[in-house]
Formats: sequence, structure tokens, C-alpha cells
Amino acid sequence: MASAAGDGTRRKTACVTGGNGYIASALVKTLLEKGYAVKTTVRNPDDMEKNSHLKDLQALGPLEVLRADLVEEGSFDGAVAGCDYAFLVAAPVNLYAEDPERDVIEPAVHGTLNVLRSCVRAGTVRRVVLTSSAGGPPPPAPGGGGGRFLDEDSWSDVEFLRSTKTGAWAYPVSKVLLEKAACAFALEHGMSLVTVCPVVTVGAAPAAKVNTSVPDILSLLSGDDARISKLEFIERVTGAIPMVHIDDLCRAELFLAEEKAASGRYNCGSVNTTVVGLARFLAAKYPQYNVKTDRYAGLTEKPRVCISSAKLVGEGFEFMYKTLDEIYDDVVEYGRALGILPC
Repeated sequence: MASAAGDGTRRKTACVTGGNGYIASALVKTLLEKGYAVKTTVRNPDDMEKNSHLKDLQALGPLEVLRADLVEEGSFDGAVAGCDYAFLVAAPVNLYAEDPERDVIEPAVHGTLNVLRSCVRAGTVRRVVLTSSAGGPPPPAPGGGGGRFLDEDSWSDVEFLRSTKTGAWAYPVSKVLLEKAACAFALEHGMSLVTVCPVVTVGAAPAAKVNTSVPDILSLLSGDDARISKLEFIERVTGAIPMVHIDDLCRAELFLAEEKAASGRYNCGSVNTTVVGLARFLAAKYPQYNVKTDRYAGLTEKPRVCISSAKLVGEGFEFMYKTLDEIYDDVVEYGRALGILPC
């Protein structure tokens, strides 16, 4: 099933679900650059407005684009057949759905199990890497100071989120429930499953359209008040703005797929900052955008909470992008190319 590598050995094959998404498109690129044959899924392969970057990525190596839908049982059978690894990235992204339980949470859980059942039927998948989220952990203790660390034992409070229904509450709820359903399924079927929990992810990716963290993280430069409010909401809920560069996230996903000893959940983030810290940094680095730092007068620059990636680092992974300066190096150019920022 897999193609031959340049040295005559068998080329490993990986499936990445949701290849027209921001993270998935970058992961496809990383895998191709590492010599993998890749199969990726989209709901409509003929939609070139969403999928043109995948055609471009085929120049890097063997990439097959297949149709599959999370809500269609068995539609991932062909995509995972013959694969060594399956990276589950696709997920419903309708953050403000009219019926979040029906339109976000249920499809996320059922869709994840749908792909896992396909992996069992394939019989070749050595490990499944599930992309979840470190977003929406339990709210910081009232009046709490800095220095509180959250590790992989920290979960979003599903009951709290369902009762308050604040912001895009269905997203973290869906991630918790699909994670737990996937873990139970993997245990029942003897499947090797590792979960990656990325924080706010930034950086350039092949995808030509994004409606995720990139517009949010560039909002202080673009002046988009709705996105700035979302950034402020992230800090209020989590106690920080935790960030990771998309290249580091993709490297971590591949590392955890190949590392035999890897197991359980892994937070993935290299920087914990605040809106104040971001505003001051961006005002100094990009003065042409006139970032309004006075908007945050009196607010603290120190995160109340830090999401820890000590488990990932302790098992041998090293982040390449460890400062705001490094993380923002290519995302501003990416934002200009996407039309989020003026050229």
C-alpha cells in the first residue's frame, strides 16, 4: 500500500483527517517533508477554494486526497487502510451553533469513534494520535496569583461550561467528551492512542483560509474588536494566553506517533503570556500597527496560570519556538497573505 522511499525501503504511510484545516494542512506538510506517504480526508475533494493547497503539497511527496465525512459511518475506511499512523484532526468548528449539543458536541464524539472504528477494521494502524485541546481548563481560583500550573490531569469543567454557556463553551466540552470516549474505545479494543492537547496555535500553514486562532492572535495588530474580545475572554477563562507555534505542534504530533513509550495525554505549548504582555511586545515589534497598549492599563502582565508541557519535554521533545519573537516571526506575514492584516 505504501510507496517506496528513495533508499528502497518501505515508506511509512499516515492518514490525516480534515486536510483542509489549519493544523491538519501543516501536519500533512510536515509528514511529507519527513518522507511519509500521506492520505488526507476532506468532505468535498472537488472544492478547490478550500483544497487548492493540497494540490500544491503533492509536489512534496505522495499525497492522496480522499472524501470522508465524520457523520458517515465507514467513510474513513479507505483513508486509513494500509496506514501505519492515523492523526485525528478533523472536528466540527461551528463555535456558535444554534444547537451546540446537536451540531458540535454529538458530531465530535460520534465522528471520532467513527474514525477509530475504521482504524480497527484497517488492522494496520500502529498508533492513533488524537488532536484535542488544552483550552478551557477549570477557571482560576478567585484572587489567585501567578505560578499555578496545569498539567495533563487538568480537564475542562464540563458541568460548569454547560451550566454557564459562556462564549464558545461547546468547543471545550466536545474536546473533553470525545477524548474520554476515544480513551474508552482504545482500551476496549487494545488500540495504542495518544492525545495531544495544543494551546493557542499560531504560525504560517499551507491552508489559505483560516478561522481559528490566527485571526485572534493577530487581532491586536488588525484592530478587530470582536477578535480582541475573544483573546481577552481566553485569558479570563484560562488565566493566560498560552501559545505554541504550529511547526512545534506538528513536530510533537509526529514525535508522539513514533515514540513507542508515549501514552496518555500531552499538553503542547511553549509560551504562557497575557493580553498585556502581547500588546506591549507587538507595540514594540510592529509600531506601524499602532497597538493600543493604554487599553490594558492596570492589568497584570504575569499569567495567573501556566499550562505545563513538562511531560512532553520530559520524554525527549524540544520546542524550537520558545519566545514571542520566534512565535510571531512568520505569522504576521501569513496574516498579510490571508488578508487579515494590511500589506
